[in-house]
Amino acid sequence: MQMLLLVLNNVELLEPLLETMTARGLKGATILNSTGMVRELTRSEDYPLFGTLRFLMTPEHEESRTLFMVLPEKKMELAKQTVRDILGDLSKPNTGVMFTLPVIDAEGIAF
Repeated sequence: MQMLLLVLNNVELLEPLLETMTARGLKGATILNSTGMVRELTRSEDYPLFGTLRFLMTPEHEESRTLFMVLPEKKMELAKQTVRDILGDLSKPNTGVMFTLPVIDAEGIAF
């Protein structure tokens, strides 16, 4: 088993992503609202240097969604390809970050 983690910056793509995952038989994702470190620091008056970075940040990118799901090995490549199909090239700005982690043990998960 592996855990897929995706930090989705373009939150408008969340619904199409979930719909495509469902259509491809991928289910069981958990989605959390999230904010990046630099974004959070730019809000703080204790770090005025980071406040100067505000003009460099994408104003419409206020928050992200973090999606995670545990999948059997045989479905992981399909899940990653689904993310790429919907988000496109993850090296481009305002897309996201995706990675996997091995899962040694899990309970309460039905595949």
